[in-house]
Amino acid sequence: MTHPDYREPTTQQLVEAAAGFLEAQLPNLDGRAAFHGRVAVNVLGIVARELALGPAAAAREREGLKALLKHDGTLAELRAELCGRIRAGQLTQANPMLLDHLLRTVADRVAIEQPRYGSLKLAGA
Repeated sequence: MTHPDYREPTTQQLVEAAAGFLEAQLPNLDGRAAFHGRVAVNVLGIVARELALGPAAAAREREGLKALLKHDGTLAELRAELCGRIRAGQLTQANPMLLDHLLRTVADRVAIEQPRYGSLKLAGA
């Protein structure tokens, strides 16, 4: 029987704990093992940020696409249509809504994948 105050750790907490453990071990590693350890810590950081920020980023992207394309659909469908319209020349850089949507979407992805990326701060994201 579990204690009444016990709460299962979230997936994000588990990923963060694993990353913290690996990061603490990095000073004890050298060469190839240290490199792979740093890669693993970075990957776990991306996963943790995806869990924390990904759903809201996807919702913002979908809402932006709905406004831009003027109809609803799944995120995958709307992305595919956007790509098709850009390839066909129906949406171009002359459209401020397109540029705004792309900037926000890229800023969200960079915040998840490379949050310390300097240009993210310059873009005002």
